[in-house]
Amino acid sequence: MLFMPIVVPFYMENGLGMKDIMLLQGIYSITIVVLEIPSGYLADVFGRRKTLIFGSILGFSGFLCYSFSYGFWGFLVAEIILGLGQSLISGADSAILYDTLLDKKNEKEYIKYDGRITSIGNLSEAVAGIFGGFLAGISLRLPYITQTVVAFLAIPTAILLVEPARHIAMKKIYFKDILKIVRYTLYEHKGLQKNILFSALIGSATLTMAWFVQPVFLKNNIPIEGFGLLWTLLNLTVGLIAAFAYKIERRLKQRNSIIIIAVFIPLIYIAISYAGLVVSFILLFLFYAIRGFATPVLKDYINRLADSSTRATTLSIRNFIIRLNFALIGPFLGWYTDHYSLSEALFLAGTIFFTLSMLTMILFLKSLKSYIVRKSAKTKG
Repeated sequence: MLFMPIVVPFYMENGLGMKDIMLLQGIYSITIVVLEIPSGYLADVFGRRKTLIFGSILGFSGFLCYSFSYGFWGFLVAEIILGLGQSLISGADSAILYDTLLDKKNEKEYIKYDGRITSIGNLSEAVAGIFGGFLAGISLRLPYITQTVVAFLAIPTAILLVEPARHIAMKKIYFKDILKIVRYTLYEHKGLQKNILFSALIGSATLTMAWFVQPVFLKNNIPIEGFGLLWTLLNLTVGLIAAFAYKIERRLKQRNSIIIIAVFIPLIYIAISYAGLVVSFILLFLFYAIRGFATPVLKDYINRLADSSTRATTLSIRNFIIRLNFALIGPFLGWYTDHYSLSEALFLAGTIFFTLSMLTMILFLKSLKSYIVRKSAKTKG
């Protein structure tokens, strides 16, 4: 992710405002939304490995397109290609991990291993942030060119993956089967329904903040070379916390973990809207720490309830809702930032996310209590 520390200044250098930036990311999210659930189903049908290979090829193609584009429409084509690639990867990556652990009879360690992946990914992004900042000092386009080379490496890496033996591919593809899985996940299985709604809302909040971080840097007059260092430190925070998320969750227990995530994520938005330079950065580090904890933990809660044969589709439903939420709120918040102020946009975002997180948290906790009662009754029976 060499380009991420300077993505907002790069867009602005090419004539885009926050409204255009959020619109691009909204379209990227819509692209993922359109294919998110079908791509998860394809991963369940054809295999997670094949889907990840094709997604990696599209990821490389998208960054290649970015390297030679200089305005909104060129960036739009690149974002659509990247969205197609990401839709194929998301869901399939977590599913191949969980089913591999099932093969090893070690699925209870999912949080531990997903935390390691999140940790390694964010540590890698942290290192890339330093190099990205230096490359941006030469040219804001150079991180994108270098990123194209990095993206290519995902292709041979995906080829080296091994499909879990537990995964049995479905023989035929029927659209009605996708609808059945969606209905089961979001309507019939109340535990999964509430779990996914809460997890997706928190995912939407953390995704939205990622696009506010650099405007916060700009507001505080941080030089472009400093973007890479700060981005590095933020991702180091995510990586370190994610590595120990399974231990933290075991100590806090599920209920307390959910409450902490639901309350602090949106309230930090509101706090940053009022804060000065030093406090803003402290709050950002706290936000990224909670993000590092929430990512593996919330996915594990879903995996515990999802069926192995449809796991990629189920996880894709979560990602679908995250991207749909962002596609709806992101461009609006970008427009609001351009027409009013960054502080007002952050306050508005925090208010919206706090209201929704409280609602989905209450529903989640009620379903969790009901599940515990039913499980206890079955045990006694």
